[in-house]
Amino acid sequence: MNAKEEILSRITSALHDAPITEPVPRKYRMTSEMPEAELIDLLVDRLEDYKAHVDVVATQDLPATIAERLKDATSYVVPHGIDQTWLDTDALREDTRRRIDAPGSVLGVPELDGTSAVLTSSAVSIAESGTIVLDGTPDQGRRAISLVPDHHLCVVPVSSIVQLLPEALPRMDITRPLTWISGPSATSDIELERVEGVHGPRQLDVIIVKGL
Repeated sequence: MNAKEEILSRITSALHDAPITEPVPRKYRMTSEMPEAELIDLLVDRLEDYKAHVDVVATQDLPATIAERLKDATSYVVPHGIDQTWLDTDALREDTRRRIDAPGSVLGVPELDGTSAVLTSSAVSIAESGTIVLDGTPDQGRRAISLVPDHHLCVVPVSSIVQLLPEALPRMDITRPLTWISGPSATSDIELERVEGVHGPRQLDVIIVKGL
């Protein structure tokens, strides 16, 4: 018997007379019927409470809004699967360098750290908690690109917003690398002093798009 087998054997022996665990009751709400306008208002309220900046726009206004939010960036990164029509606007500064992160041509940490901003889409958003979930699909990219740059600009299609967490889970592929975002990166672990930008972007801009 090796060490692993001995440890597992002792655990099994110690638990031989453990009581049978009762099934966990799951009587919480699994679905909601909140109208679209109220879903948007709730998500905006939660995101702003987390100190995120939020725009609610129509599809045709998305490129101009992206350009406005990136106006102070000297460079920005996009995942290779981003919808190129979002960037098809004369309003984007010509001197702002666009970097594309793609399989076989990924940006290293130093390159990402030297990039002003990142633009991604999103998989699903939970209005009740103000949480945006990225799942690593081509329009959202690797986790690193949304965690290293100091400014994250995130597009949220209205069709991807749900009210409750139990509604969001079936929309996710839990085998994918999920990134859950609730406002800009911040912590109050040290003496309850809020510090931003600790383990992710210090600035979060969210564009909620009607019609997507």
